[in-house]
Amino acid sequence: MPEAPSALDDLLALLDLERIEQDIFRGQSRSAIVPRVFGGQVAAQAMVAAGRTVPADRLAHSLHAYFLVPGDPGAPIVYEVDRIRDGRSFTTRRVVAIQHGQPIFHLSASFQAHEEGLDHQDAMPAAPDPESLPTAEEMLPLHLPEAVARRLVEARAAVDLRYAETPPWGSVGEPREPRSQVWFRTHGKLADDPLLHVVLATYVSDMTLLDSVLLAHGRGGWAVGDVVGASLDHAMWFHRPFRADEWLLYDQESPSSSGGRGLGQAKIWTRDGRLAISVIQEGVVRVPRR
Repeated sequence: MPEAPSALDDLLALLDLERIEQDIFRGQSRSAIVPRVFGGQVAAQAMVAAGRTVPADRLAHSLHAYFLVPGDPGAPIVYEVDRIRDGRSFTTRRVVAIQHGQPIFHLSASFQAHEEGLDHQDAMPAAPDPESLPTAEEMLPLHLPEAVARRLVEARAAVDLRYAETPPWGSVGEPREPRSQVWFRTHGKLADDPLLHVVLATYVSDMTLLDSVLLAHGRGGWAVGDVVGASLDHAMWFHRPFRADEWLLYDQESPSSSGGRGLGQAKIWTRDGRLAISVIQEGVVRVPRR
């Protein structure tokens, strides 16, 4: 009998898109922890759409995205790509995600041909070894009701994501420094396609970036229902080659929250200390009205 598909196979199938016209693609959806499409899924699918209209020798170096309205997990998403620019070194694409006849998300992405240049980076912060940390299956049931922990584990089953310290829902009511570290990699090997690794990192980047906002106020977050929120905008810069199926350190912090919004910023490092990605996201973070 053939082997049952793994969670990673299911995720890769979800992120794959059907081309229905030259620059129009269709993707499927699935429910997230909250009753809307997970923002990381939409951003990752939009990067797939953009990348499929770009020559293979041009690698993604940045994306800038806005989440406009919540996605409906019961309906497919259509991605329309505009070929904004094809220059000698850089290629720019704009992608609009559409459901029920209206835009729900839009993304601008830039790609660059390989080029040598000046090179420097920050030093990688200290972090515990990923193999020394508990898995999600081990940690989540310690801090969350069984049903909630099971849903979180299932939602993230394609990714091995390990918190360096107690996550927000494990320290409710105890404000802490607004910093958070997680290690992550896919549960299984990926093909040697640079765009695929960018797409998987984009998907994961939306999972934990606002945790540091919650830590600053002793809030547990969406998993325990003491805040409501959603991603507003998201930006990533891809500095150096990396693999999403090898350990990456996601070092996150929040410099500010105000006006019902919280800002998270982060750097993603390879295990051997190369700065691979910078990330910034702002999201709605509201205390529920009683």
